[in-house]
Amino acid sequence: MAGNHHVDMATSGADRTGERLAAVPGIRRAPTPKLQQFMLSRFLDAETCAGLMALIDGDARPSTIADPNGDEAFRTSSTCDLDHRNPLVVGVNDRLHALTGIPHPYGEPLQGQRYDVGEEFKAHTDYFDPDGADWDLYCAVPGQRSWTLMIYLNEPAAGGATRFLATGKMHQPEVGKLLAWNNVRADGTPNPDTLHHGMKVRKGRKYIITKWFRERPWPWAEGELG
Repeated sequence: MAGNHHVDMATSGADRTGERLAAVPGIRRAPTPKLQQFMLSRFLDAETCAGLMALIDGDARPSTIADPNGDEAFRTSSTCDLDHRNPLVVGVNDRLHALTGIPHPYGEPLQGQRYDVGEEFKAHTDYFDPDGADWDLYCAVPGQRSWTLMIYLNEPAAGGATRFLATGKMHQPEVGKLLAWNNVRADGTPNPDTLHHGMKVRKGRKYIITKWFRERPWPWAEGELG
């Protein structure tokens, strides 16, 4: 599986996403050479966030992981595959593609996650293990994940931060705040310094949406992208 270790970032334009993000007014870049990471407050307004939370509540299911590791408590959140034809979802998705400069075919469908009290997603990376048992299942067609864009939709009363282990940075949930990072280094290899922990919610409930971008086009059905 040696070919799986080097990702083509140029075809989708993901190799230029960091430069594009850095030029966005008001965006902040994490001061670390270990990964490209950006934070943008109030990317979504409260009304849009509330609408997305309602959609997540309406169609949530238990979250899963690729390459199960035997830890049944590794990821205990709920997940919602958002309807990419819903006008609210379409609008948010379009904004995320415009922000990154990555064309629509290279994006996964937008996904929502919900964390109740005590739920978490232990330290993990968003890229897929090139030697993992589930590589062909998830990556044979679209290839590796290049970038992650995550948006906090609310602020739980306590807990729910996202901690990046390589930098020690704790990102606290704020309504509408966007967090972006590269899953793949400039040389095309997966970046283990993106290891992060969705920490336990201590009080209340946490909602986020996540947009992943791929090395090659997602297997959309004919006409699905309009």
